[in-house]
Amino acid sequence: MKILICGKGGCGKSSITALLAIELEKRGYKVIVVDNDESNFGLHIQLGMELPKDFVLHFGGKKMVAEKLLKPKEGERSNVFGKGIRASGIPEDYMSKKGGISLLAIGKIRDFGEGCACPFNALSADFLRMLELNKGEFALVDTDAGVEHFGRGVEAGCNLILMVIDPSQESIRLAEKVSKISESAGKPLYYVLNKIDEETARFLLDSVDRNKVVSVIPEDKRVFKNCLVGEALDFELKGIGELADFLERKT
Repeated sequence: MKILICGKGGCGKSSITALLAIELEKRGYKVIVVDNDESNFGLHIQLGMELPKDFVLHFGGKKMVAEKLLKPKEGERSNVFGKGIRASGIPEDYMSKKGGISLLAIGKIRDFGEGCACPFNALSADFLRMLELNKGEFALVDTDAGVEHFGRGVEAGCNLILMVIDPSQESIRLAEKVSKISESAGKPLYYVLNKIDEETARFLLDSVDRNKVVSVIPEDKRVFKNCLVGEALDFELKGIGELADFLERKT
């Protein structure tokens, strides 16, 4: 199953992605984590892994990917893979591995004036559409903040969408927008409430479609501390197990 994780900036997408990947790996699954956030350099740290080379470099860099995927010839469908791809077929330089978890980083913004991140999202969309999973494998896609990835069709290759909602009006309003976009894309959407206490949980459950809420994760100082000092999120957190249970039922 290919799962895309989205939400506003700072809602905890990367933390949830890392914690969920670690939980699924403990349950015996192989997990491919796709880092599709061009501005966040923390996901690999939360996983306790090295950051691999940008996958976009395998195709000649941003400019080459843009020429191939963003400017296809009339009547042609953009594609850099040609056929289906499996995790085992990705060159080792572009994959970090730890136990049953593999990490792929699509690309990062590294230089002043290098241009937008559009080629990264275009490559992600193509990769996820062509990615073939084996039995017992999950793919978790950590996206950039907001909805730009929807515009590039990154979700097209995924089976379902998880939106992380934190206690803020921005998250509540974004949930309304993401719900409409997901519906038009034909992709099931579910909510993960994050950094929650009893009071904020009640308010959020009254503010969003509670039928879509599949996990409520409390605010935990260990997440803040480990992200601050740069340590892996290798501990159990309430709500992550329930989220993994939900995904297992969906497979």
